[in-house]
Amino acid sequence: MSAYEWLIGTRYLRSTHRRGFVSFVALMSVCGLTLGVATLLVVLSVMNGFERELRSRILAVTSHATIMGLSGTLEDWRTVQQRVRRFPGVTSAVPYIESQAMLAHGHHMVGASVRGVLPAEEQAATGLAQHLREGSLRDLAPGGYGIVLGSALAHELDVGRGGTVVVIAPEGTATPTGVVPRMRRFQVVGIFESGMYEFDRGLALVELGDAARLFRTGSGVTGLRLAFANPLRAPALVRQVALSLGGPGYYVNDWTQDHANFFRSIEITKSMMFIILLMIVAVAAFNIVATLVMIVKEKQTDIAILRTLGAGPRNVLLTFAIQGVLIGLAGTAAGAAIGTLLSDHLQQLVAGLERLLGTQFLDARVYYMSDLPAFVELGDVGRVCVVAFLLCALATVYPAWRAGRTAPAEALRHE
Repeated sequence: MSAYEWLIGTRYLRSTHRRGFVSFVALMSVCGLTLGVATLLVVLSVMNGFERELRSRILAVTSHATIMGLSGTLEDWRTVQQRVRRFPGVTSAVPYIESQAMLAHGHHMVGASVRGVLPAEEQAATGLAQHLREGSLRDLAPGGYGIVLGSALAHELDVGRGGTVVVIAPEGTATPTGVVPRMRRFQVVGIFESGMYEFDRGLALVELGDAARLFRTGSGVTGLRLAFANPLRAPALVRQVALSLGGPGYYVNDWTQDHANFFRSIEITKSMMFIILLMIVAVAAFNIVATLVMIVKEKQTDIAILRTLGAGPRNVLLTFAIQGVLIGLAGTAAGAAIGTLLSDHLQQLVAGLERLLGTQFLDARVYYMSDLPAFVELGDVGRVCVVAFLLCALATVYPAWRAGRTAPAEALRHE
């Protein structure tokens, strides 16, 4: 590429001929491309922020992984617990008993999961112990038949701290008069609020021994709930832990399997939004075609003069390709900068808009959160910029090729 090709190409973009109409069209192409790239980055950042926020909330209230016996109960759980705790990367391993049950209070009856825990160990583990709104896990005394309800579950049962609920186990007791449901009255000693409606509505905590007597699990437990120093490695680590235990085998599960539908739906939505919004970028990129065609049409005489002075078709093609590349670079860079800036301050902007309009855009009962998080990933920025620039480069091919094919004699015939 010669210096004059760069000089002429950049000068045409600053053209003031015909009242600067060509420069105005080029500026609009840059603005359209900037808007498309910025919009795409903001949407992808919101999807990333939503995924990160959802993942952090899930990891704050649930175990990273679980180990259960193949028969449904883990009998020698104390020995297994000691061995699991010595495994590198495991920060806690706590026993639990969990089963579905019906909870009744007055005329209200709700189905939920009842989980038996050891309050002292649960306090040190990652879970719901850090999200109690009323009461404490220490109030779950052995034999006291206390229960801690989720906030939404307590609201649906219309019961508060100090009230009582009847827990009905799914298995019944055979009597001479028939099968009688097993039930026990529990006193509400606490209420937790995790911010995740799934847990606040569908989970209740009781003391481990009380759960064993209610569900008749004997000395065994359902399994062990594990927490890892790096939750993202939970799927691989829990399998290594199970293999290191040997024995008859164990059933393992991790948080990515429990909430796979959440993250799969987010990934699918993110991919679809990328494809849909990329069309906006494509429309803005192909506006460059119209811009360069207008420049080529206006500069027919200049092209003919360049050809008569010795410029070849390749030199003319590069002269106009430079203009399209510069428009693409300017629009892509400006869009990336504006999109990143908007994403970094999106929560403040949305909060201000909500106060101005007196409304709330996100319902926590539906979206699990009330604010609009955003997180910019460098990989997304790079991917958007590369695709936008390639579209712009592709859009310059036809106008530049057409300029290179200009015949000097035809262009100067009527001059």
